[in-house]
Amino acid sequence: MTLTTEKELTHKPLKEEIFDALHRHIIAGKYSPGDWLRQEDIASQMGVSMTPVREALDLLVASGLAERVPYRGVRVREMSTKDIVEAYGLRLILEAMIAKEAAKNITPEQISGLEKMLANMKEHHTLNEMSQIRQSSREFHSRIAEASNNDLLIKLYAVVSNAFPDWLLYEAIFRNPELLASSMDDMQKEHSSILDALKNKDVEKTVKKSIEHLMESGKWLKEYLNVPVDLLREKEEQVLFLIKKSK
Repeated sequence: MTLTTEKELTHKPLKEEIFDALHRHIIAGKYSPGDWLRQEDIASQMGVSMTPVREALDLLVASGLAERVPYRGVRVREMSTKDIVEAYGLRLILEAMIAKEAAKNITPEQISGLEKMLANMKEHHTLNEMSQIRQSSREFHSRIAEASNNDLLIKLYAVVSNAFPDWLLYEAIFRNPELLASSMDDMQKEHSSILDALKNKDVEKTVKKSIEHLMESGKWLKEYLNVPVDLLREKEEQVLFLIKKSK
């Protein structure tokens, strides 16, 4: 596999450039779940030393795309159905909690930042930009988490969002490029709906739109990762019941 050459790695710290290159290849399906990411091979292909490659692999592990196996190295993360369903259920719960707190506490400056982010995301809509799209979407949700002003909730969200296999869903778009335009349009509309609710400090609507947005990902989990729909529905019903009880 040919990766990026050293002369192309010029705009960010080297470890981040290598991380971005590996990230793009994983999302594009050029690395499959379970494939080993060998430091020596990557360093040789990119024309860089081992140190920034090791640091980039650490970033991949932290992002949830890779896992470190003691005494063996780093490989693209493999996720069982159980892993995916558990991450989905926890993400639903945290999205509801964050939406509720963010709608109460978000500042005008944070709203402005989210508006600029959505405007920028409109400019990225090609297959080659899927890595950047994924990272921008994650950043959008992370900023909403920060707006909750709840430090523990923010930390929990970072852990759970790293466990959620959204990168596999983006990889599905590479295998089905005809889905790109509609999926990007839907994502933009859903993000805009969440932002509108936040701007109005409408707690109930923010929670509703946030949950609906994530449940759209649930449909993809069923369609492209073959996760049994009954397991997904069970998690959704549990969360919807909790939301109803809390009103």
